[in-house]
Amino acid sequence: MTFPAEIAELEAMDRKGLLLLWQQLFDRPAPAMLSQPFLRRFLAFELQARRHGGLSRKVTAALDKGADQKPRPTPPALKPGGRLLREWNGVTQVVDVTEDGFVWNGRAYRSLSAIAREITGAHWSGPRFFGLTGKGAR
Repeated sequence: MTFPAEIAELEAMDRKGLLLLWQQLFDRPAPAMLSQPFLRRFLAFELQARRHGGLSRKVTAALDKGADQKPRPTPPALKPGGRLLREWNGVTQVVDVTEDGFVWNGRAYRSLSAIAREITGAHWSGPRFFGLTGKGAR
């Protein structure tokens, strides 16, 4: 198996050469539809990692640990008694925050997304619809 002596050689390689090198390195074809610049960057990283011993144990352990955990979205800090207002198609929508969820038009809901869906008729992120995302929401 012959690899480029220098990472700089990747720059001169055409798509066919990049795909062949991928096959040699990973023993499988490259995923379809990868651009040549992406192939070059990915292959350059892989060649450097193999030449210099790969990632440290500490980095590998951190990546493995992170792969097991799903990031949890941070819920907005809403307190019972709060009120959310949103104008939609010229009508002001009012949602009251309760201990158990939310009240809109006299009906109780467990999520803002369900209310946003009722208002718009389309799937929306409730917090986003009511402007609770971003730095100012916390």
